[in-house]
Amino acid sequence: MQHQQGIHSNLPQFLHQLLQVLLVGLTLGMMRTVVPALAEREFGVPRTSFLLLTTFVIAFGVVKAVMNFVAGRLSERVGRRRVLLLGWLAALPVPVMVALAPSWGWVVASTVLLGMNQGLTWSMTQTAQLDLTSPRERGLTLGLNEFAGYAGVALAGIATAALASWLGPRQGLLLFGLAVVLVAIVLTLRWVRETLPWARADAARQAAAGHSAGLPPARYPHLVSSEPGSWELFALLSWRDRRFFALSQAGLVEKFVDALVWVFYPIYLQQHGLSLTQSSAVIGVYGLSWGASQLFTGRLSDHIGRHRPTVAGMWLCGAGVALMLQGQGMTWWSLSAALSGMGMALLYPNLSAAVADISHPTWRGSAIGIYRFWRDLGYGIGALGLGLMAQWSGDVEAAFRFVSLSMGASGVLLWWLGEETHPRLNPAQMT
Repeated sequence: MQHQQGIHSNLPQFLHQLLQVLLVGLTLGMMRTVVPALAEREFGVPRTSFLLLTTFVIAFGVVKAVMNFVAGRLSERVGRRRVLLLGWLAALPVPVMVALAPSWGWVVASTVLLGMNQGLTWSMTQTAQLDLTSPRERGLTLGLNEFAGYAGVALAGIATAALASWLGPRQGLLLFGLAVVLVAIVLTLRWVRETLPWARADAARQAAAGHSAGLPPARYPHLVSSEPGSWELFALLSWRDRRFFALSQAGLVEKFVDALVWVFYPIYLQQHGLSLTQSSAVIGVYGLSWGASQLFTGRLSDHIGRHRPTVAGMWLCGAGVALMLQGQGMTWWSLSAALSGMGMALLYPNLSAAVADISHPTWRGSAIGIYRFWRDLGYGIGALGLGLMAQWSGDVEAAFRFVSLSMGASGVLLWWLGEETHPRLNPAQMT
């Protein structure tokens, strides 16, 4: 059958997309360790100027959120591959700008381009892999996608910290960043295929059969146009459907954790005596436990559903953040970071899988883009909230408490307003 879905049937392209998302993670990870270290050392940003420190994360989050939305809609018109390539072209100037930056404003501007890159490329790898795979494999697909991406984030953080010690932070970032982006562009041009035909074939099969092959009908939202526009879908994902609202708010709040790890984990750990390399190792534990656990948590949700893992993940991740403040030493901080990473692994791919479960193939790309808009807007909102809390109290520990409480409250909302979305476990009623 032409454009048959399934990982096995599309293994070469599936692996190419995994390699792409690994490179996307490497591009993000190269900025996580080096930029906070450069803030004070090279640009004179005081460690107590918490709001100024968060500006680059706020800029990154807002731009990435908008690009997620744009990428979803654009990919349904021009295709996934073109949007992916556009994202890689946006990343080319980033390492050069940081290497040559005469002021902190240049670094903030470079993170705007990084946000464009991440919004366009990561959205497309997820959308393309969902095009290729069957509904029964969504949890596994997104687990593998997020594993590859966040393994890349963790590995790049460790690699750039080592290169910074050897060549200096600017030169190390320039060498690493250009190599990653150029490899990604070549691979996109040479080997990545357009996957939009798979999505259209899936929609045609559903129109003929009434549901996906081998699964009961999904609980798609009612009263949605056959060809919904951008505003209709935005309203649906944001507030009209309470399930989508529950998923979107959880996605937004969980990004508070990532903003905290990016901005304040290095500051907190170095304030307590760890070197740049040591603090990078602790942060790497968070990324690696998150990435590695997703090999299992995504597949787990294909068997037991999405709802319970996502709620448990919100609470577990928040507990890991709170525990960072309750002890001392690399072992304690590494274990706390690993706990947050495991919580992220439970919630992160499965929130996306839940959105995909109840999004029709004809507008799934847009739905994923809108969900990712709200999720990555959490970078900006979270970073602003963290900066205000830390600035007001004069202590980074206030930011940790803010994030932990936010995760707990958001988990309650998700548990209350959400529901199981897996078609096998909670199918729609046939009429």
